[in-house]
Amino acid sequence: MSGEPQAPLVVTVPQALAGMRLDRAVSVLTGLSRSAAAALVDCGRVRVDGRPVVHRSAPLAAGSELLAQLPAVSVPLEPDASVPFEVLYEDGDLVVVDKPAGVVVHPGAGTREGTLIAGLLARHPEIADLGSISDPARPGVVHRLDKGTSGLLVVAMSAVAYRSLVAQMSARAVGRRYLALVTGIVADDRGIVDAPVGRSARTPTKMAVTPAGRAARTGYAVVGRFDHLFGPLGRVTRPASLLACTLETGRTHQIRVHLAAIGHPVVGDDRYGAQSPRVLPAGRVFLHATALSISHPVTGAPMSWTSPLPPDLRAVLEGTAGTR
Repeated sequence: MSGEPQAPLVVTVPQALAGMRLDRAVSVLTGLSRSAAAALVDCGRVRVDGRPVVHRSAPLAAGSELLAQLPAVSVPLEPDASVPFEVLYEDGDLVVVDKPAGVVVHPGAGTREGTLIAGLLARHPEIADLGSISDPARPGVVHRLDKGTSGLLVVAMSAVAYRSLVAQMSARAVGRRYLALVTGIVADDRGIVDAPVGRSARTPTKMAVTPAGRAARTGYAVVGRFDHLFGPLGRVTRPASLLACTLETGRTHQIRVHLAAIGHPVVGDDRYGAQSPRVLPAGRVFLHATALSISHPVTGAPMSWTSPLPPDLRAVLEGTAGTR
């Protein structure tokens, strides 16, 4: 199942709900289950007086304005064998794919067709059964890549695998390594960005480093530094650095937000980096999930995969010069 967006619920908190914890109040006002209401809070989809609240036990005050972005109304998911992706590994419990840029992982606002999940359903219809224990719009999905990001992704194909992979993600036991080309020369050879990420109070459709966000840590190491880049229109005289990034947490847009926060947005990321040098087509960011490691959800055996840079990103690096 995928979903049609619903209009957000906007109410003034009545006196009868004063002091009630947020997730319970959202459940009462929307008719959602307590767990579904808590999930909305955890995802930053509930705001009180214009500010996102991620603590589900936060008490409400009478007269406050509560806004909740309601989950989508379910509509059938349709398999689509035309969706492009490469399968690196599959068994009865999981599938590991190399996602190309331009493919959305699952249906959402503005995108219902041509998703990776639709492509996987055409290959493995049984994945749809996992909608009963996960979000029906994203059966088996335990982590995501943005549309403009390419690389490795694991999707569960059994209930045992789904629960195990979710637990591994929560325990930070999944290894994820990315290559990111960022604007400017990163001075330190390595570092960690440790800053909470949540919905932007100014622009709710964007993420931001914010005290109200959830804990997030991104490690990075400089792979190379360049004096200029090479794009489709020729030489771009802008310095850049190639970083190997590791995720200790997995917040939405985490790498992009964290690197922009330290003054080095990802090349091509017009959403979080103003005036990013145009060396890639619009919508494509220089971010590639290049390594993934997990424990097999049934056998416990360590497993790992790697993915080389795709041709479009490799071409940018091949045109660089003046390595520092």
